[in-house]
Amino acid sequence: MSGSVEQKNKRLVRNLVIVVVAMFGFGYALVPLYDVFCDITGLNGKTNTEAVEETHYKIDTTRNVTIEFITSLNESAPMQFRAESAKLKIHPGEYYTVNFFAQNLTDKKMLAQAIPSITPGLAAEYFIKTECFCFNEQTFAANEAKTMPVRFVVDPKLPEKYKTITLAYTFFDNTEKSVNK
Repeated sequence: MSGSVEQKNKRLVRNLVIVVVAMFGFGYALVPLYDVFCDITGLNGKTNTEAVEETHYKIDTTRNVTIEFITSLNESAPMQFRAESAKLKIHPGEYYTVNFFAQNLTDKKMLAQAIPSITPGLAAEYFIKTECFCFNEQTFAANEAKTMPVRFVVDPKLPEKYKTITLAYTFFDNTEKSVNK
């Protein structure tokens, strides 16, 4: 009888090890699975995070693409933040500059970072920024207001099915994180 209990214990340990390995593998696979999910649904479009040098494109004047600008604040960011234009009709291949306005609403210095995303996500690779306030953390003096430009171009290779691209920014207050470093 003790032999069968020992066999049951070995089987239980083996099954538990398999479950642990499977859970680790699933956790490890979540990032690529999330990326595939985002590609399929168009969520979480990642844009370039560093300035790209301006290059010459052949401007496609036969096409119009609407670029929408959406701004939001993380709940802990005591700021005002908006795009000076809600939307812009553009020609792929032509460079454009859009200004964003942000203001620190506190009487203290603040460090903030804007995180961009593009929708649909598959269009993100065609949306190229040469200048953006999102590339670096922004320092705001007490009650300081800033006008911050974003210079971009949409690659003319953007598939025809994309008629509207949404560029969204969320500003996060990083003051506490910088103090605790």
